Amino acid sequence: MSEVNLKSTSETDTLSQTCDLPRRKWIQGASAMLGAGLLGQTPHVWAAGSDKPEKEEVRVGFIPLTDCASVVMASVLGFDKKYGIKIIPTKESSWASVRDKLVNGELDAAHVLYGLIYGVQQGIGGQKKDMNVLMTLNHNGQAITLSKALADKGAVNGAGLAKLMQTEKREYTFAQTFPTGTHAMWLYFWLAQHGIHPLKDAKVITVPPPQMVANMRVGNMDGFCVGEPWNHRAIVDRIGITASTTQEIWKDHPEKVLGTTAEFSNKYPNTARALIAAVLEASRWIDASLSNKNKMAEVIADKAYVNTSVDVINQRILGRYQNGLGKTWDDPDHMKFFNDGAVNFPYLSDGMWFMTQHKRWGLLKADPDYLAVAKAVNRIDLYKDGAAKAGVSVPKELMRSSKLADGTVWDGKNPAAYAAGFKIRA
Repeated sequence: MSEVNLKSTSETDTLSQTCDLPRRKWIQGASAMLGAGLLGQTPHVWAAGSDKPEKEEVRVGFIPLTDCASVVMASVLGFDKKYGIKIIPTKESSWASVRDKLVNGELDAAHVLYGLIYGVQQGIGGQKKDMNVLMTLNHNGQAITLSKALADKGAVNGAGLAKLMQTEKREYTFAQTFPTGTHAMWLYFWLAQHGIHPLKDAKVITVPPPQMVANMRVGNMDGFCVGEPWNHRAIVDRIGITASTTQEIWKDHPEKVLGTTAEFSNKYPNTARALIAAVLEASRWIDASLSNKNKMAEVIADKAYVNTSVDVINQRILGRYQNGLGKTWDDPDHMKFFNDGAVNFPYLSDGMWFMTQHKRWGLLKADPDYLAVAKAVNRIDLYKDGAAKAGVSVPKELMRSSKLADGTVWDGKNPAAYAAGFKIRA
């Protein structure tokens, strides 16, 4: 799969349409309040002894997407200081860059695709290395965008796309963000649900998230799956429409994770626990109120983070959706960062699902030991410790059950049979 690296000055320079000064004043004020303990913080809750973080500075990579917010806000609001660390958010250009820098140790951890971590663990989509998921960062909040040109011909949803592809024969190109990642799996799942074989009936390319809109603008693809705010950006720019949200595919699906190498977790376990606790605090803060969500949107819209206008971020964060064709709706299943802790627990079944899809699409040639791999990757032990520090409750069960849009139920109980049970597969 090729990676398109089309630069666009409209995406890199002109999208920051909000005033920086009020935003920076707000950040400075909030940080000062945190430092003074006015937002309910008590700095340095770790003891000076055995649980002190081994590393004080933690470099955490992120891609310019709305769901990087909990990592960014943990740093901006000083939640990291409470646990004796300093998070240094590091903006990356592509998921391949995140992968490489995690593997070679340039990054300590990252806001990263769930499936990327599992791909590296199994030596697909990159050099094989033992990896860890420390926590889930968000549920929901991605989408599948189709070009306005397709929508004008009736392809406004999956059924319409399938019909058009049958009647107007040509090569159709769709983009995802990383071959083993979440967006690739949502895109393939959605296409297959509507009878379109993603590997036979279409061309699939890899494009970094911030470059999706620019590539669609010049006609490089017919559709894409990506995280926000880039689906809404395509609507604002009048070049695309939302054909489906990912929460329609799987309500409360796992999305980005806080990922690292097993080497890091084993060498710096106290740092990993502190990092989990700080990001949990930020996750809870974001979901606590509409006001906090709006403030978060103001912060991450900055050039240093997502680099777009606040309005492009905050609508869908608040559950206010439009499809670009006049339809508007309030979506209760919008992106969640905390949801009383339900978001963040690294369920074994969540990790296992991505492996079933890797097997479905031929990325894995044989069934792995799904449960054993998930137990090695998802560090539930470290998560529980971090959650205890942050005062976040954890579920008793390590698996969860969900019904997906194609009618299948995923509960992690028989992953090999689940992976083999799809009519459309590699």
